[in-house]
Amino acid sequence: MTTIEQGATLPDLELVLPDGTRTNLRARIGRAFVLYFYPKDDTSGCTREAQDFSAHQADFDALGADVLGVSRDTPAKHQKFIAKYDLSVPLASDEDAVVLEAFGVWVEKQMYGKTYMGIERATFLFDAKGVLVRAWRKVRVPGHVAEVLDAVRAIA
Repeated sequence: MTTIEQGATLPDLELVLPDGTRTNLRARIGRAFVLYFYPKDDTSGCTREAQDFSAHQADFDALGADVLGVSRDTPAKHQKFIAKYDLSVPLASDEDAVVLEAFGVWVEKQMYGKTYMGIERATFLFDAKGVLVRAWRKVRVPGHVAEVLDAVRAIA
């Protein structure tokens, strides 16, 4: 499995937004960029994380940083998730897991003795030049967004 390492630049990969349009990761160059990966819409930890990023959206904006959450959920499911919790953080779909694999977050997991492929909760911070300056892997949700915000402040 390959994975993006610190010092690497944003890859030339696309994601689908909830309205069905496509966005290229490299289009984020020019502003700091927080890219976070989460397992599934409308589950407790993922909901809390999206709510935390949404609660601090104005802080990220003030620092000139974009935030984008990514899962394999469909654009339609993202629309429902955003509406249900009044989320302001943008979300994108990677249904074919191309971006997930590029970032090394499409991993083998185990639950109740069964092995399956799933998304490792992780966050990546890129500077305005599109260079990876920090990565958080196996993220625990409580306090995570505050830590990411502090890291963005350090590069702003």
